[in-house]
Amino acid sequence: MSHPTDEIPEPASPLDESGSPEAPPASPTLGEPAASLEIEEQAPDGGRLGGLEPTTAAASEPEPEPEPAPIPVAAPSAAAAPTTPNPDDEPPPQLVWYVLKVQSSREDTIRDALERRVKIQGLQKYFGRIVVPTEKITEIRSNKKRVVERKTYPGYIMVEMELNERTWFVVRETPGVGDFVGAHGTPTKMTEAEVNQMLGQQVAASTEQPPKVRIDVERGDRVKIKDGPFENFEGTVEEVIEQRGLVKVMLIIFNRPTPVDLEYWQVERI
Repeated sequence: MSHPTDEIPEPASPLDESGSPEAPPASPTLGEPAASLEIEEQAPDGGRLGGLEPTTAAASEPEPEPEPAPIPVAAPSAAAAPTTPNPDDEPPPQLVWYVLKVQSSREDTIRDALERRVKIQGLQKYFGRIVVPTEKITEIRSNKKRVVERKTYPGYIMVEMELNERTWFVVRETPGVGDFVGAHGTPTKMTEAEVNQMLGQQVAASTEQPPKVRIDVERGDRVKIKDGPFENFEGTVEEVIEQRGLVKVMLIIFNRPTPVDLEYWQVERI
């Protein structure tokens, strides 16, 4: 005789209206009501078991999360603005003529060195012309006429530039440059009259004008004639005609004063 508790028949699985077994109720979690849990089980083929309908929260589409509002960016203040100047916004340089004291007899070399330094530093826009004022003259040596170029202001060169910290440093650091011409070491701008005077000889040479004649005698000088029919005669200079290169000399011929026009190279001062 078996004990009533030895074999307890399993209760039959309840069937829903479709004939499928109903899923056993889930065990409630401790502290939560059993009615608050609804579990949806899926069959291996992806169908739902027990004909349970998903809850409204599970069946509904998840609402899209709202996009975050753009964070307003404050405009940079004037104090926070970059201080680096834009080269395109800079005004055009104001070029002015200055005079530099340089080593005498090295004017051409110093000018070329300054032009190279300006190019290396990339400061071409702050510089214009760099000029050694010269003039062409005709002189006679050993009874031969020749045209030579003479510096009108030895020991000086002219620079067209905008004076600022960078350009001042480039000029002063060039070997052979002494200082700017000016009172108390302050560079002084040249006036228009001074520029025209110093550049006048340079412009004349560039326009293919005939070279000037260098005449070393003046009116009233005693001279000796060294060539021509009056060679070794002595006389006094009455007039110097530079445009024609002539010297008018008063000679004593047959005990009478006689003016004679001579080439400037035919006479020498005594």
